[in-house]
Amino acid sequence: MPRYTPEQLEKRNTSVWTTVQVILAPIQFIIFIAGLAVTLLYKAEIAIDNFAWVTIFVILKTFIFLLIFFTGALFEKDVFDEYVFAPEFFWEDVGSTIAIVVHISYFILFYMGLDENILIWTALLAYLSYLINAAQFLIRFIIEKRHARKIHAQPEGS
Repeated sequence: MPRYTPEQLEKRNTSVWTTVQVILAPIQFIIFIAGLAVTLLYKAEIAIDNFAWVTIFVILKTFIFLLIFFTGALFEKDVFDEYVFAPEFFWEDVGSTIAIVVHISYFILFYMGLDENILIWTALLAYLSYLINAAQFLIRFIIEKRHARKIHAQPEGS
């Protein structure tokens, strides 16, 4: 089940947004790991005793997630001529949208003045939603690589 036509593959390989995504994705993962660690350490009352650190990392994570979503939309426009929900990325975009909603819900709950325990669980849910969404992209990447190897392994004319 290839995601790209040969023309789209060429567009993907020449799009500046492909490079941007490759740079931002590991940065997002590092912020995820750090934010998750800070949140869990705060919850367990180990080393982190200021709740502001939890919020700072949710802010960083949300910012980078929105940045990746925005640049991903520009990537989809370059490659598939649709900003979001191109058929080739539909489920990944649905997952990203859900994750963004969960991340932003943290701030809504924060400004509503809900207690730290609810905010911690919301932060953890935001991190989980990111992890599931990242797994979607990773699974698709692995499938694409296997498909590409099969195509390259086939003799000419098959």
